[in-house]
Amino acid sequence: MQRVIISGLGVEIPKASISNEELVESFNGWVDLENVRRAADGLEPLQKSSAGFIAHASGILNRHVHTRDGILDTSRMAPRIPARDDDDLSVLAEFGAAAARNALADARVEAADVDLIICASSHLQRLYPSIGIEIQKEIGAGGAAFDLSLGCSSAAAGLHVAFNLVRTGAHRRALVVTPELITAHLNFRDRQTHFIFGDAATAMLVEAAGPDDVVPGRFEVVETRNWTQFSNNIRTNFSYLNRAAQEETSVVQMEGNLIKQQGNKVFKDVTIASHRFIVDFLAEHGRTPDTVRRFWLHQANARMNQMILKLAFGKEVGHDRAPMVLDRLGNTAAAGAVVALQENHKDMQAGDYGLLCTYGAGYSIGGALLRMM
Repeated sequence: MQRVIISGLGVEIPKASISNEELVESFNGWVDLENVRRAADGLEPLQKSSAGFIAHASGILNRHVHTRDGILDTSRMAPRIPARDDDDLSVLAEFGAAAARNALADARVEAADVDLIICASSHLQRLYPSIGIEIQKEIGAGGAAFDLSLGCSSAAAGLHVAFNLVRTGAHRRALVVTPELITAHLNFRDRQTHFIFGDAATAMLVEAAGPDDVVPGRFEVVETRNWTQFSNNIRTNFSYLNRAAQEETSVVQMEGNLIKQQGNKVFKDVTIASHRFIVDFLAEHGRTPDTVRRFWLHQANARMNQMILKLAFGKEVGHDRAPMVLDRLGNTAAAGAVVALQENHKDMQAGDYGLLCTYGAGYSIGGALLRMM
């Protein structure tokens, strides 16, 4: 077995953003219009939202979006992203390739020296051709490529696969690319979820290292671990089978088929499972939370992360120990923890340990124990 390092990190954050106040103004404007219709039909009125509710429920103040146009339009409430010809670079591959190039530049490695691309994302633009293969072609990488999807644990699952393929010698260098254009799959008319997500793309370059190699400022991957347990509490029903389930097939029904979740159940279940996962995973490698310098956790909910860490430490810990990017970026699905890692690691000392841990739909949890070289 070879030693494995993360030699490069890349992040691509869209420039466009939407504040809680802007999002709420649009949502409430639509609710006003919808409640007129509901009153005429004898239905209960829909509840409005507020910026304060969003901040309290999630810790999110702002989110960056790939395409702002259309999201705040009460007659549309979805990003306006034109279709591209089959021979043109797809939107998701373009987004992922930007992060991949940033990771390669960080590692000072040429794309031609990469022999595996794993596109690990919670929301893939299509089933085939693989987005990973399209990214491989776009950046000029060699070897092979494939897609992997495990909800918000996708990046950790991709790292788990890359780590094991590289340490066994099956591949030399692997790029785990996580483009999350999740706002295009979001129902901005659902009060429970419309405020949660933002867009971001990340990439991690994983490669083999010699037994005595030391690359200052880079992480050695000590071990990775994945866990899953079936749950319907976070779900999307968007599928090619939607058309087959309808009598009229010229228009696919979107209502009920986009992201939905039972927030209270998810909060409780994932908090308990993630705390147990973290404590057990660290214990397997002779560590406790107190011996880990930094935790880069899934950026889904500030209160959830605080509770997970309080259960692990027996006390509250702050941004230095567990940095958050959620407040300004929103929940960027599988990309969030990698953004937190990329932005918050350069002050760590040789020998310091860190834990990358993500959790989400499935349920699924992924972790990677890292040691600064």
